Amino acid sequence: MRFLCQSGCIQCCEQKGFVYVSREDIGRLAGYLGITRAEFKRSYLCGRSPLLRFRKPRNKQCPFLLADGCSIHSVKPLQCSSFPYWPELLASASERREAARYCPGMNKGPLVNLQFAREVAGQVQRVFPQLYDEEQRGPDPLAGGKKTVESAAFGGIKTLK
Repeated sequence: MRFLCQSGCIQCCEQKGFVYVSREDIGRLAGYLGITRAEFKRSYLCGRSPLLRFRKPRNKQCPFLLADGCSIHSVKPLQCSSFPYWPELLASASERREAARYCPGMNKGPLVNLQFAREVAGQVQRVFPQLYDEEQRGPDPLAGGKKTVESAAFGGIKTLK
């Protein structure tokens, strides 16, 4: 796998889905914005703990996405900073091909150190076990009885093979 984030690109930020935030993300983002954690949660988050996510403004995927880039780039959440090393992308060539359709950095640059990519994916799984823990999922009748996992990457449901 090759990846080199392209300067000025915000294609991954514009994809339909949700941005989930961890407890650590909330503290870091609130501090960066100079507000309390409670103010940050009230102003920018929805959902229930432990799966809190950014509220989506009308016609945007993220409240911090500006026309020229991310206004919180230096402190962006784990989900954002870990792209494209999400577990579902590392596990599936078809998911990587799908991501390459919108991400101009996929298949560019040097080969990615797979140990590093797996460590990042593991961190994402540890921080968001509800999104990736197969044992917590039952068969989904809409998926032909196969187990499913909610995908942080695309905000949808992915069928496990």
